Amino acid sequence: MSSPSGKKVIYGKPHSRYPSGGGYDIIGVLSGLPLGAPPCKEAKPMPTPITASTLSALVSAALAQKPTRPLVLALDGRCGSGKTTLANALAAQLPGCTLLRTDDFYLPPARRSPDWAHTPCANMDLTRLRDEALRPAYAGQPVAYRAYSCREGAYLPPAQLPAQPLVILEGSYSHHPLLRPYETLRVFVTCTKAEQTRRLQAREGARYADFAARWIPLEEGYFAQYSIAESADFVVETTQGGTI
Repeated sequence: MSSPSGKKVIYGKPHSRYPSGGGYDIIGVLSGLPLGAPPCKEAKPMPTPITASTLSALVSAALAQKPTRPLVLALDGRCGSGKTTLANALAAQLPGCTLLRTDDFYLPPARRSPDWAHTPCANMDLTRLRDEALRPAYAGQPVAYRAYSCREGAYLPPAQLPAQPLVILEGSYSHHPLLRPYETLRVFVTCTKAEQTRRLQAREGARYADFAARWIPLEEGYFAQYSIAESADFVVETTQGGTI
């Protein structure tokens, strides 16, 4: 098979970035699932295409192995691509799940750097997300944290979450290098630019122009700076599903 550049691409078994340890045999689970074929000899490895239903089956099969530590599934991707919808669906399908959202870990405006509006991730408190929520969840411990509400301009009452065998972290910046050591599987959620525009216009209404001018460049800068799409384990393409 040829790539868009005309170079021959050889497909084979999933590449070595799929995790092992903690009681998981991810490669074994993958061998029985209908996945898109991942390129294994490209200069720049790309994530394996996967549908939402196959992702659910993969996680369910991995949990059935009775692992020795929680499985942490991180969903990052473009705004409007369906990260939250996918996370909510998976949490409803898979019992025993802790659902964490990066949206709960914004920095209060007073703690942001002066150029935060032009710097990817500068509005996020990823250190607090790691230390208060992700790291203890990954270790199989209860989680206690206070979400910051941008709408309220204040921290909300403490959330107390019990330890669970499955942890889903969803939202922009969830694949940041600071968080990766505590993640088992990383999934990049995306859609076409035209579909993203359609969804965001429907979601944001009159705020769309400001939203697109401010947040999309920051997001795309983050993707490029840290090779977010390329370093994911899987990619879910939601254009045809019409998901927000």
